[in-house]
Amino acid sequence: MLQEYKQHIISQFPFLLESRILIAVSGGVDSMVLLHLLQQLNLNCSVAHCNFNLRGTESDLDEEFIRDYCIKKAIPCYVKSFDTIFYADKHKISIQMAARELRYQWFHELEKKHQFKYILTAHHLDDQVETFLINFIRGTGIEGLLGIPEVNDTIIRTLLCFSREQILNFANEQNIKWKEDSSNASDKYFRNKLRHQVIPVLKELNPSFLKSFQSTIARLKQSENAVIECSKKTLDKLIQVNNNQIFIKISELKKIENYTFYLYQWLKEFGFSAWNDIYALVDGQSGKQIFSQTHVLLKNRDALILVEKSSSEHDTLFVLKNIEEELKFPLKLTLCNDSYIQEQNKSIIFVDADKIEFPLIVRKWREGDVFYPLGMKGSKKVSKFFKDEKISIFDKQKIWILESNNKIVWIIDYRQDDRFKVEQTTQNTLKIEFLK
Repeated sequence: MLQEYKQHIISQFPFLLESRILIAVSGGVDSMVLLHLLQQLNLNCSVAHCNFNLRGTESDLDEEFIRDYCIKKAIPCYVKSFDTIFYADKHKISIQMAARELRYQWFHELEKKHQFKYILTAHHLDDQVETFLINFIRGTGIEGLLGIPEVNDTIIRTLLCFSREQILNFANEQNIKWKEDSSNASDKYFRNKLRHQVIPVLKELNPSFLKSFQSTIARLKQSENAVIECSKKTLDKLIQVNNNQIFIKISELKKIENYTFYLYQWLKEFGFSAWNDIYALVDGQSGKQIFSQTHVLLKNRDALILVEKSSSEHDTLFVLKNIEEELKFPLKLTLCNDSYIQEQNKSIIFVDADKIEFPLIVRKWREGDVFYPLGMKGSKKVSKFFKDEKISIFDKQKIWILESNNKIVWIIDYRQDDRFKVEQTTQNTLKIEFLK
């Protein structure tokens, strides 16, 4: 197995040969064989061991075993103890999910702190089969059927082409010591039921089951690549980008057969999961929004608009104390005395300087804001102005207000207030410019 593994590394993961590597080692046979193989190849490795405190003394003995092994072999070793049950209760997730989150959070902390290039885990072919079956039973697409990826950013799984039987035989041949996790024998876990009750039957039905499975995975990867390529060509024709907003016209989208498939391909990378709600959004009410952890999807008339979530700026104020000051963030605003009044546009206004009271405030618009639109008689709610101008929810969130003594001077880059306009009696003119 050593020679086969060496060739596998040289052909598929040559970048590991010159990299600092962190190995996740539980003490079980899989991770101990991985550690042994990497040592035989003289790679630059360190060990990370998690004590999840789920098996009492047994967990502590595993930790002690790893520490002693690394001391004898002069391998740098990092160990961390977790209160996994508390974490699971706090976040209302399963013990298995809690352990997974804690494990990878810590691995990435070590990676950043000690400048490891890659993190290696000991997932193997039988793990891949189990993951395939779990996803298949629960319902999934092609990605789920592909199971565990060999490379996921800096996480590398170099044993995915080796079976549990190969690993166990190699451990016995090389007299590699390991610690058996007693929880692996319990069928109360879904994965263990598959491991003990389902997969042996599949292997009995087809003695070449693992080879057949590998061939199936290879064909699924080819299918996924074809799907990605086809989807990209279609989405490139549909998607429009403007001011950090991504648009798809619904009328154009619905011309495509099975358009929900393309919606899935477009949005899956942005963390969305409420697919039925997203598909319903196409024919839903304008203004409705769906959220992922990082993005917002909005139905706005005949468009679906995707934007990244940003921290709320609605309570943020910027102050211009006098005419000499210039605002550079979050937008660039300049003021100057100017007796020559050029043609106004949305980005430049001229106001009667004697009507202006400093300090001037720049802030986000608020519900209830009222102004007097230039050229009109009477007041108007800013929200009504936005509606009449057909300004989307996302665009409204980006709009800033220039205010003097609690009166709106300018909806910046949209409309000036009539109360501050230059008139024939104006003696001092102030030019205010928004520089995009």
